[in-house]
Amino acid sequence: MDSDIEAFIRERLPVSEVAGCPGVRLHLAGPASGLRALGERYPAMGSPYWAHLWGGGLALSRYLAERPGTVAGRRVLDLGTGSGLVAIVAALSGASAVTAVDVDPFAVVAARLNAGLAGVSLEARAGDLLDREAPEADLVLVGDLFYEAALADRVLPFLARCRAARTEVLIGDPWRRTLPSGRLVRLADYEVVDFGSGRGPAAVFRLEG
Repeated sequence: MDSDIEAFIRERLPVSEVAGCPGVRLHLAGPASGLRALGERYPAMGSPYWAHLWGGGLALSRYLAERPGTVAGRRVLDLGTGSGLVAIVAALSGASAVTAVDVDPFAVVAARLNAGLAGVSLEARAGDLLDREAPEADLVLVGDLFYEAALADRVLPFLARCRAARTEVLIGDPWRRTLPSGRLVRLADYEVVDFGSGRGPAAVFRLEG
């Protein structure tokens, strides 16, 4: 299956530069990409979040690109990697190791392809970490995982375990309703284009322990 998805992405999702993230180009869906046809071929495929740019990931990626010292020499986990954007910027910014994880195996294929475009090495794998213990990482990056209440209710306890294990957590989000604002310290603000919502504000936050 992976080879078929990879061929589809290469052929149907054109490569685009990501504004504010030098050296990053991604395979992104366009009007003629035919993602619906891919979904019909693979009924188990969920919503193709990995084929689009999202506000939280854009904000977090710009933050890392502007401040490479945030990740330099550190072991980084990108939770819910999608296209791999945040993980790729972390690798370009000097992280010692980058693991990109997503529940969607289609996203993992896209992240590997996009990492290849940037010429960086990272470990991209499918899996759900949210019921597990904190990973062996120095920094967990979370771009746009608070878009619905049910998911937010699972993400926050996992991130709390990460903080209890002394792992730093940075979150990028366009101020979605379920964002746990009371536990966050805002680090930077950005104007971004969020898929499906247009241009608007987003921010990068640090989760307090």
